[in-house]
This record gives sequence, C-alpha cells and structure tokens, in this order.
Amino acid sequence: MHRAHAAAGNPMVSAITDQEFALFQRLIYKIAGISLSDAKKVLLVGRLSKRLKHYQFGTFSQYYRMLATGHHSEELQVMVDLLTTNETYFFREPGHFHFLRDEIIVPRRSPAPFRVWSAACSTGEEVYTLAMLLSDTLTSAPWEVLGSDISTQVLAKAEAGHYPLERNEGIPPGYLSKYCLKGVRSHSGSFLISPELKRRTRFRQVNLTLPVDAGIGDFEVIFLRNVMIYFDMETKRKVVANLLPRLKSGGHLIIGHSETLNGIQQGLEPVRATIYRKP
Repeated sequence: MHRAHAAAGNPMVSAITDQEFALFQRLIYKIAGISLSDAKKVLLVGRLSKRLKHYQFGTFSQYYRMLATGHHSEELQVMVDLLTTNETYFFREPGHFHFLRDEIIVPRRSPAPFRVWSAACSTGEEVYTLAMLLSDTLTSAPWEVLGSDISTQVLAKAEAGHYPLERNEGIPPGYLSKYCLKGVRSHSGSFLISPELKRRTRFRQVNLTLPVDAGIGDFEVIFLRNVMIYFDMETKRKVVANLLPRLKSGGHLIIGHSETLNGIQQGLEPVRATIYRKP
C-alpha cells in the first residue's frame, strides 16, 4: 500500500474523523498534559497535514499508528512541537514586569545570585524581557534566567535570540538600543539579543507534567504564564506541585492574566491577581 502511494506521488489526505481526532487528543494529553478542545480540530489538521504528506499517508490513522508504535521518538517530538507552539512577544502583560522590578528587585538587599525561571518560554521573548529588566535594575548581585519548554523547535529559536525586526514592538527604546543589535547585510530586517544578555540566560527542555530534576536549581521567581489555560484541573495541580519544590521560600510564582490557581494554590499565598508567594 505504502509503496504504491509513493509511486503515485503524495496521496490526498482524507478529512480527519472524530475518532481520529480523539486519538490525537488522548496522545497529546498523555505526553504534554494538554487538553485539546474540539474547537482545536482545525488547528490540529492544519499543523499535522504536512507530516502526513511527508510520509505519504492518506489518513490521520496511519500517522497515529506510526507514532503509537513507540519507535519514532523524533517524529513524536515533531508532533509535540507542532501542537504546542504558542504565540508570545516581548514585555507581554507588562504589569508583571513592573511588579518584579518595583516589589521584588528594588527592595532586595541580598548579594546572593538572583534566579528567575520562565517555565513555558516558547521562542524566548519572555526570557530576554526578564534578562533586560534584571540587567538594568539588579546591579548588586549576579543573576540568571532559565527558559524551558517542551518544544525543542521553539527552544532552538529562543537560544539563537534572533528575531524579525517587527517583533521588537513593546521593547522600551532605551532597552532596544542597549540590549539589541540591528541586523546588517544578510541579517537586515532582523535583530539579535546582545551577547552580554545571552551569557546570563540558558535553555533546557522540560515537560512540566513530570517531576522537575533538582539539578535545575532553585529560583526566586517562576513565571508560568499562558500555559495553564491548556491544562485541565488535574494537570494544573500536577504542574504546580512539580514546580513548587524549585521555588525558594519567600519566592513568587506568576501566572498569566487569563489564568487562576483557584483550588490548587497548594500552600501558596495570593499577593495580588495572578501573583502568588511561597511562605
């Protein structure tokens, strides 16, 4: 069957059935804890159709069966990358950065290293926003920002720190000139995060639904923004429980403006909407 398809060129991809969509819903939930609503069917088809064409499959069932064998971990990662990539931008939800600067960094007197974790960093804009802020305001102590994501594809982009010029909206002009290098010649139309900032950032793949390796260290602040909306209550509890051991006593957990920890605070004290403190 498969060779005949190959000889004839790519087959037409059949429309996804409800049963096939349910298989992928269960698979991405099992791997990443993400609950894909029925409304996401069009998104799934749009993002995975190219993979079916790549393998010359005519149905989503064929692609699912290949993934389910457990022998194609690289392709499983490709599927995760395609279904978990989220839109982000610099200085998104700026109130959180104002809080970090005014309520946490400015009053701080400790010379100990200050570490922040962007736990669902996508393509890295949040990591470099934090790095700009820390570099500008934290002059008395060393600091570091860790960015993590389940998608290796977005992590590679984050690590490169290379963005189209139109992505710089939201970066204050002073920060733009101080921490960003405008591309020239073959890189015109883009900008690069300065090496000085990149030296203080690092990236690693983390699946938040699994226990977090203690080797990652402890943090004063963890940003967990705009990812909880994809989790059901049970998964939210699991994720928060996985992160809390890595948050220092007195440290802050910050979630997205459209999210809440109602019912799953697990000992965290609410400071204000979307900001929690570990006693």
